Amino acid sequence: MMINVDLVINEAVEWIKSTVEAAGAKGVVFGLSGGIDSAVVAALCKKAYPFNSLGVIMPCYSNPIDEEHAIAVAEAIGLETKTVVLDQTFDSMKSVLGVQESDPRLAVANIKSRLRMITLYYYGGCRNYLVAGTGNRCEFTIGYFTKYGDGGVDFMPLTSFVKSEVVELAYKLGIPGAVITKPPTAGLWENQTDEGEMGMSYPELDKYILTGNAEEHIKKKVDEMNRRSEHKRTAPPRFVPSEKQNI
Repeated sequence: MMINVDLVINEAVEWIKSTVEAAGAKGVVFGLSGGIDSAVVAALCKKAYPFNSLGVIMPCYSNPIDEEHAIAVAEAIGLETKTVVLDQTFDSMKSVLGVQESDPRLAVANIKSRLRMITLYYYGGCRNYLVAGTGNRCEFTIGYFTKYGDGGVDFMPLTSFVKSEVVELAYKLGIPGAVITKPPTAGLWENQTDEGEMGMSYPELDKYILTGNAEEHIKKKVDEMNRRSEHKRTAPPRFVPSEKQNI
């Protein structure tokens, strides 16, 4: 548990303000998925920018309950929202790309995440807002996010917090209970859950990240996922010929 949740929230809000101001931007836009992470980011951004925060709800063959929960979060914190239904756009992209039933499911599902990134940057560009990411420390550590999808953002307020800490923040910020307690999901396909796809529970992952203690198979899995996803957390590698290495 965090020692002083109120202090953490105040520091996060001030950090968001300074990050946005440093970029010469006027506010913040983010995806509002109906999940706990996006809800916490929404509440923090709303505190930082009461009149310049926009939550974009982007269903794409999504479970209707996700949109209901997103709206509930917005109503709870008084947030402006826009809804952009991406079903038809997703179908068009699949058609243009020639997607086949035999294609890897994740490669196809990640189109949804990247369409959402495009949508957020459209509204960010129109309003001179920065795009806030919603990934937490667990997801960031093992690379559980889509490169240039939900990982394509301007800043990330939650990457210092494991899932249990995000829950603490959510309760303190007044997020609806149904959003806090439902099984986390990226909504990439029907009945998909974070823990099912990761192959471990959030408590197991939280414990290993915070203490270094876990069953051996969890340690090996997390370490390998962290190693293989390093390219997601760093800038693209750049080739420098030998004659230019000292320039």
